[in-house]
Formats: sequence, structure tokens, C-alpha cells
Amino acid sequence: MKFLFPIHTRLAAAVLLAVCIGWSCKRSELLDEKPSSNLVIPSTLQDFQALLDLSSDMNATPSIGEANADNYYLDLADYNGLSVSAVERNVYLWKPVVFEANITNPSWNLPYKQVFTANVVLEGLEKMTVTATNQTEVNTIKGYALFYRAYAFFNIAQVFAPMYDSATAATDLGIPLRLKSDISEKSVRSTVKETYDQIFSDLDAAAALLPAGVPPVYRNRPSKPAVQALLARIYLSMRAYTKAGAAANNCLQLYSTLIDYNNGISQTANLPFTRTNDETIYQSNMESGSRIFYGTIGVGNLDSNLYKSYAANDLRKVIYFRLVNNIPRFKGSYSGATFPFSGLAVDEQYLIRAECYARAGNATDAMSDLNTLLRKRLSGTYVPLTAADAADALAKVLTERRKEMPARQRLSDLRRLNKEGYNIVPKRVLDNQTYTLPVGSPLYVLPIPADVIALTGMQQNPR
Repeated sequence: MKFLFPIHTRLAAAVLLAVCIGWSCKRSELLDEKPSSNLVIPSTLQDFQALLDLSSDMNATPSIGEANADNYYLDLADYNGLSVSAVERNVYLWKPVVFEANITNPSWNLPYKQVFTANVVLEGLEKMTVTATNQTEVNTIKGYALFYRAYAFFNIAQVFAPMYDSATAATDLGIPLRLKSDISEKSVRSTVKETYDQIFSDLDAAAALLPAGVPPVYRNRPSKPAVQALLARIYLSMRAYTKAGAAANNCLQLYSTLIDYNNGISQTANLPFTRTNDETIYQSNMESGSRIFYGTIGVGNLDSNLYKSYAANDLRKVIYFRLVNNIPRFKGSYSGATFPFSGLAVDEQYLIRAECYARAGNATDAMSDLNTLLRKRLSGTYVPLTAADAADALAKVLTERRKEMPARQRLSDLRRLNKEGYNIVPKRVLDNQTYTLPVGSPLYVLPIPADVIALTGMQQNPR
């Protein structure tokens, strides 16, 4: 993927303001700043596209959610080491207090910076004169901005709000829905229902505006398949399985290319995939505030039982992981860089559709989708998996989902599967002490950073 880092004076003002949207600096400090005559507000389509193409900001997602999940563990030396921050240590042991006072966190700040930028673009487009010449470009950029805002809202909600439950969504506390770029507007928490209603509203509008095809070069830009892929992910997290399966099917009808790991994918390279790999629908990666999963510098060890579950001829075992003192650690992902992939890809869509088929009692189609994926992952003569019934198919799909996406969407899976009665209790053992995350614990929802609470006065999540 070609990442763009445009630097010119028209962007400077917006970028300066964006730094504060995550409340990492005091609002008064920003408002007291004297404007420079060298700063020009973005006003052209080129400006708006450049803002959205700043991939270091716009295509990064929270890392703290996966740090709260169970697919990895830390050695005591790494836990105590400088390579793991105090925030990560607190998250690792599921401590009630995660963020100390005056400690900002990119898992909150960065997605709200994306929301701010999207709002700047949407408001700028409203002021433009639309003509027959620029109509298509205006619509496309508007679709991009709406998708970015929806993606950011969903990623924030997955970490800092309870999972969607139709019985309580109208009263559960969601996230602040900032729909304007005015930083003086007070931030208040919406309900979970209002949060998801806004996400769906943005995606519905984006779907009508975005291009039909996945861009072959600019995979940091969304498309119609990306909208459907994101809807499938969202509906799955909500346990709305019929809708999730339909959205995954819609996505796969538009784009269904899988990488064959037998052909051209290095089993020894630290970064075996490129950013423009054919399987990626929409490119994003975890933000740089974590060092747990980060390729050759990551300190997270893969759960030993999970590692043992990979068959000897499963290429994911050598492509996804590297051995350090005979212990598997994460390495390169679909991001094509050290930062772990968090975006939307075809493999996830096959797994979502397969799971939804199985939950609907359709074992045949569930196994067909699963085998379509696994043929591209295992070496040698592939022997298709079979299932005795839909329940058996579901179990096999969920097993492969965890193996296919060891550092993607695991926290979301834990939250929803425990609602389904799976009773998964993550456990850590550190310095001969055992720590657990009980089913239904409020610790599945991360606290809002203390500096945000102090500045806004919004209600904190229970811990």
C-alpha cells in the first residue's frame, strides 16, 4: 500500500487541532494559542484527501483491547522490562486501575483524532460548491470520511464500552459521539444503542458513495467491500448472526481473493506479507503504544496450547510466529510492517460466513467455507474437514478462527462467546501468582483514561 504523508501549510492547522481531540492537552491551552498567519484551513478536495491519507493517524487502531485478551502471555523478565509500559502491565494482570492520573493513551486519543479529522472533512465538503465536474470526487471523499468515523467509533466502543446487548443497549453507557469539529463542545457519553445507531448511519451513507472495487494500491482507502466487511464484524460482535452472515456474503460477492500460503509467502521472513497483499480489503494496524505483539521487537509469547493446536503442515505455524528460545512469538502480519494488522481481510469474512452458516444449522456450507480457507493455509495434499452436524461445524470454525486471527478480534470474541455460554476464563500466571478474568467481569471493559474523566467529568466505567 502506498502511504501518503502530505506536508503543506493548509494541513498544519487541522493537524495541530487534531492533537487535542483526544483530550491529551487541555482545551484552554489550545484556545489560548494565537493563530499563525502561516496556517491555512483545509478547503480543497486535495486538502481533504491529503488529511484522510495521513495513514499514520487515520489507519491506526487501539492495541489495548488485544492486550486484555488471552492469546499470549509474558515472562516475568519481559513484564518487568522497559519494553512493556505501566499501562500494559496493568492491563496484563486485569488490574482495576489501568491509567494513572495525567497519563494519556493512544488507544483513546488516536481514534478520536480520526473522528476529528473526518468531521473537518465533512464540514469542509458541506461548504464546497458541487458541480458536475467534481461531484464524483466529492461523493467519494465524503464516503471515505464517513467510513473513517464509523470505524473509529466502533474501535473505541469495542474497548471502552460494554458489548452490545439488545436487552440493555438503550441504557448501557456508550462512548462520546463527537459529530462536529468544534473542540469547545462538551463531550458526553451516549448509550450503547446510540453509539451503534450512529455507526450504522455513517456506514449506510458511506456505502452509497464509495467505489465498488478494493483499490489495488491505496488499500488504506475504504470501499464498498470494506463497508460490508466492517458490518459483518460489527454484527458478529453484537451476536446478530443472520445479519453478520449476510454482510460477509455481500462482501465476498464483491471481493473474495485469498492468498495461497504455499505460493510465494516466506516461512522465514520476519515480514512475510506486503501491505498490498491481495487478501486485504482495508488496511489498518494497531497503534504504536504497545510492544506486546510487535514483530521482531514484540515481547508477547503465544499461548502454548494454541501453538500446539496447529498441525505440522499448517503454514500459519511458521509464517505467523517465530521461535525465541523455543517459545513462539508473533511476527509479521498483513500490515506488512512491525505493527500488527487490525484491518479487514477476506479470511475473516469466510470465517464469519462459515460461523453464521453453522449457527443457522447449515453444516455443509459452513464446512465448504472453512475448507476454502484452509486449502490456502496447509501444505501437502489437502484433505477436507468434515463435520458430524452443525454443532460440530461451529466448533471447528471457532477453532480455526482463533488460529487464523491470533491477534485480531480476540477480546471481541471472548466477550460475545461468553454471552453464548462458553465460559472462557482467561488466566495469567506471573511470579507464581495466578490471575483470572471471570466471565461477566466489568474488567472486560477498559476504563476511560483518567485525564479524560478529569477534563470532561463524564461517568467512568465500573471496575
